[in-house]
Order: sequence, then structure tokens, then C-alpha cells
Amino acid sequence: MQTVDHKDILTRFKNGDLGREQAAALLTGAHPDSAARHAPLTTAVAPPRAAVSQPPPARALTTAPAGGGPPLPADGYAITALHGRFPDADGLDAFWHTAVLGGRDAGRRTSGSPAGAGAGAGAGADDFDAVFFGLTPQDAALMDPQERLLLEVLWQTLETAGCTGARLDTLTAADGEPRAVGVYVAHDPLGRAAVAQAPAGDAPAAAGAGVTLPARLSTLLDLRGPGHCVGGGGAAFLVALHQALSALRAGECGAALVGAVGLQPGPARRHPQGAEGGQGVGAVLLRPLAAALAAGDTVHAVVRATAVAHPGRRAREAAADRLARRALAAAGVTAAGVGLRETETTVAATTGDTGAATGLAALVRAVLQLRHGTLLPAPGDSSAAPWARPHDQSGRELPRRATVAVRPTAGSPAAHVLLEEPPRRGPEPIASGPAGPAAASGELVLLSAPTPEHLAATARLLADRVLPADAVEHGTQDGRRLLAALARELRLGRAVRDCRLAVVARDTGELGAALRAFAEDQAGAGDQDRADDRAGAGDRAGAGGLDGAGGLDGAGDRAGAGDRAGADDQDGAGGRAGAGDGDRAEDRAGADDRAGAGAGGARGSVRCADLRGAQGPGVLFGELPETRAYLAALWRGRRLDALARLWLAGVDVSAADTAGAAPVLALPTSALLRRPLREAGCPSTDGPTPS
Repeated sequence: MQTVDHKDILTRFKNGDLGREQAAALLTGAHPDSAARHAPLTTAVAPPRAAVSQPPPARALTTAPAGGGPPLPADGYAITALHGRFPDADGLDAFWHTAVLGGRDAGRRTSGSPAGAGAGAGAGADDFDAVFFGLTPQDAALMDPQERLLLEVLWQTLETAGCTGARLDTLTAADGEPRAVGVYVAHDPLGRAAVAQAPAGDAPAAAGAGVTLPARLSTLLDLRGPGHCVGGGGAAFLVALHQALSALRAGECGAALVGAVGLQPGPARRHPQGAEGGQGVGAVLLRPLAAALAAGDTVHAVVRATAVAHPGRRAREAAADRLARRALAAAGVTAAGVGLRETETTVAATTGDTGAATGLAALVRAVLQLRHGTLLPAPGDSSAAPWARPHDQSGRELPRRATVAVRPTAGSPAAHVLLEEPPRRGPEPIASGPAGPAAASGELVLLSAPTPEHLAATARLLADRVLPADAVEHGTQDGRRLLAALARELRLGRAVRDCRLAVVARDTGELGAALRAFAEDQAGAGDQDRADDRAGAGDRAGAGGLDGAGGLDGAGDRAGAGDRAGADDQDGAGGRAGAGDGDRAEDRAGADDRAGAGAGGARGSVRCADLRGAQGPGVLFGELPETRAYLAALWRGRRLDALARLWLAGVDVSAADTAGAAPVLALPTSALLRRPLREAGCPSTDGPTPS
């Protein structure tokens, strides 16, 4: 056998001409198994290879494979967040439940479905939270329903990844530009859904033409990466994902959002035969795997390769087979190493015909099966089954792999994606809180939202989903550690909005009780507020605090205009706040604003502020390096009260506390309060739909 130079082998592997398994076999002199020898899937891909997204070269950061042994290179692209809504399933947990049941409960209404959302992503598509996204009801009514749905799920996907706050600035392009997130979307023809949702003769105009949709979404979300739009066809989402990987590989963005929406006319329900009427919307966030592991991101699955092509006049089956070979060859994987194949056929029984979201639904099914280690029922099967990990000839455990493929239809391409379960890591440590005397001071938890109503609803979500009353052990070490991780995640992972809440708590039980009390008090006070809002006379932006919230701080210490936001607090590391930078709270919100909501208050009490009517630059100019150093000193010194005062007076204190890496903590997304847009600009008798 002719000896191959090791340098040549490594060069061919780096260029993508050899897969990992082939390169290892040549370097060690081992013979590949018979399946690999006889299968044409591992041969080098002949140029041109532009239609195959290949992983970058091996990186320094490595992780151990599932069964031990030498570390594997952290190549490929990580899915760090995914979010979706499908027929009979509002959210991925509900989607998994309905998929596991194999279509036997098509009429089931999931407990997590918001009222008005019904059984699918498109039911109630004219319900939208315009205020949350800074839009007027009139502007929102002019948007195509698909655009509104995409806007919601893209935001929720970013929040799921903990990337709507300070972390978003760390997602940079090769030139260092922050917030460099690409937006790639797939959708059915715009305007068709609008016509289907509107009364006869009164269809709203689609404000975003297809080619401008990514730009509009990027503007609304303040994202600064590239984007592209793929219209129509079952493979549209997979094509958009393929394009997003190209941008990541070129360094044009630090992460990429890939979304899809299929809003088919007709009722939102599953059809076992794949008939029209299915609906779906969702998105994933992609990052290079090495970067995701270094940042502590949750990795749901790894994209190893993609392939896209039009079939021309060739038979569709032949085109699909060709793409499968190309994708597997790019990753150095044989067909025998793939344990799951998801296609438009396997998806149909769960979602029906979801149009441009077909590839999304197939990918979500594959990712969830990788996550749970369970194979869903195939068409005609009766139950799910455990998915055992494969092994190589030496008995070493290999990762589970799945392919997602959608065959071409008339006028649309075929696409093929190879997925792999993420490399196994040890248990993620929850960031520990302070020890000793510092632990007694508790943790500062900051929360914000666009309106008092949103703030109360989000506080309730956190209390109910993260801090259930019957599962909290007061004062335990685990409770304090969870509290520290939760407080950090809210500071780094969430956007800073005008209506703000601050609470110092010693453990999760104390925090949960404070948030529930706040939400309940606001629910009572908010009934009259919402009535005023509908009448056009309840806008109290800048009128002072959260109306009706007196006494929420537990000590009656709403300090009013005279509160100096941290200016008189001697922190020992920076003197007076901002050194003459205008530190009076009344300069932030006027004489009637209650932004500096108390000098202390009982531990576990909630202090809040409404800054929607604030004028001027605020008590501190946050762009100055001196300001950032001052805030960082406050965090190091655990001057929690001074930080709370500054936060309530309008200062963004969250980004200053970024030292050290910590895993992303999964939290429920911010509450969306959807209202009907059928009569935009007119008072509505319908209450908001929380989600």
C-alpha cells in the first residue's frame, strides 16, 4: 500500500477533501470498516463545492466525545436556541408531546397555548403586541401576518439564547461590529396570508415586500448583520439556513437567526395525509460551535453540513440522493452513521402542509429527538422508541446523527442538512453566589419591560415557571446559587426597557414571593389603568411610577423627586456618581416622577419606576469609560442599593457586571400582551392575551 505523507493528509483534511474518519484512518494506518470501504459517500468532493456548507478547520478548543477517548475538534455550527409554534402546539414542549403521541390527539388543546392562539401558529394571527415592539396599532395592522409572526419568534429565539441584552453586543463580525446577527427568513408569498385574514374587500397592504423583509426585521430588532429572504417551497427554511452558514463562515456575522413561517389558508390543525391547512412559525439561532462552547451557550444540536441544489430536468429522487452524498461526504460520515432521516413526509402527520416552514418543522423534530434520545413514531408506527447511540469497531460511543431533507417541488430546490448531537460536557456549574457575610446581603434582581402591564406579566411568568411555590426550599445553598445565576442572566441576557423593577432577595423563595405579590397588586391596579388606556386617557408616561402601585415596596418609601440616585452613596471606589454628571433623579423624569423608588425598603420588597416620559440624558452618561468603571466598582463592592437606585433612575447598570464566563440559564421569554388589530387605532373591548 502506498504511503501517504502525513502533512498531505492534514492539508487535505483542512481543505475539506477528507472527512475526520478518513483522515484518522490514513494517519493511523487503520482500515476503515467494510461499509465505509464500499460506500461512495466518503469520497472527496470534486470542485466546485460552493453548494456545500463545510465546517471550519479544527480549532484549539476541543471537547471529549461521548464515550471518552481523544477530544474531537469543536467544528461545525451550534444551534444555541430554537423556538416555534405549530398546529396543536404553542411551544416546543407541546410540539414534542403531540409528536410523541403520533397524531392520536389532533384535537387536543395544549395547556401552554395562549387564549386566542387556538391550535396553531396562525389562528388569531391578527392578534399582536404592537407596543412591545415599539409600533403603533396602525403600523402593525399594515404588516403582513407572516411578518408579525416572524418578528415575535425571532425576538423570542434571541431571548431564549439570552441575547437581547448585554450579550448581544458580544456577537461581533470579523471587523468587530457588535450586534452582528444575520437575519435569514423563509416565508410563503407575502400578501396571501393578509388576504386570508382580512374581511372581504378590506385586505391590509403588506408593508414589507419579500426582498426587504430581513432589513425591516433587522431594523426593528437593531441587528447589524447580513440577511436574505427565501420565498416559498418546502425546502425554503433549509435553503435560508444554508445561506446563513455561508455568512458565518465568511465572518460577516457572529451569529445568525434563521426563521420560517408558513401561514396556509384554512384551519390550523394537523392532517395525517399532509393536506393543506397546516401552519407553523419558528426560528433557530446559529453560532460557530467553538464560540458557543466558549461562551457557555446551550447547544441543542450541531449542524455538520448542508447541501442545496435545483434538480433541473433530473428526477427529484436522483437530485435528493445526490445532495445526501454531498452533505455526508463534506462531514466525513457514511450513511451507516446516520440513525434518523426526517423529510417532508415524516413531518406531515405532525404539522400538515406548513409551506415554507416544512423544513423548519423537520429540523425541530430532528433536534428534539437528538435532545431526548428518543425516536418519534414513523408514519404507520404506534409509539416512540429509545434511540441507542452507535459505536465504532473498537466499541467507542459515537454521537447520534440525523439528516433533514426536503425534496424539490416545481420551481423550488432540494436541500439536505446533517445534524449531530452536541459534544457531551460535564454538568454545567451554576454560578455560585457570594459567600460569608456577603451572602446575607442577597442578590439584586433587575427586570424591565415596555409598560407596567408587561412588567407585571413577566414577573408572574418568572415566579410561576422558574420559582414555583411548591418547589422552593428557603435559605438552601442551591436556592442561593440558583438566585445568583438567575440575577446574572436577567442582567446580561435581557434588553433594558423603560419600566423597571428592582428587588434584593436572599434566596429563590423570597424572590418568588416578592414577584408574585408585585404581579397580584399590579393586576388589581391595572384594571382601571387598562380601561383608561382604551379610552385614550390613560397614558401616564412620565406621570410618575407605576400608578396604583403605592406600598409595593413594602416600606412606603417612594422617595419622589428629591431622591439622589446613588449620588450620596460613598462606594469607596469612585466617589460621587458621575462627578457632576447630573445625578438628580428629578432631572431624569420631572418633579412628579417616582423613579428613585426608595432608599432601601424591606428585603424582598419590590421597587419600581416608569421612565417612559423621561427627558434628557439621565443621571449618568453611560458611554463614558469613567461611568463604566464606576458602575463596575459598585458591582464589585456589592453596593446593591446604590445600583438599584441608579437602575430606577434610568441608568443601564446591567452591562457593567460582565466579568467571568457563566453558562446561559434558560428562562421564560418576556410576556407578550397580544391585542386584536382588526380595528387598529380604535378602542378595543378585548383584553390582552398574555404569552
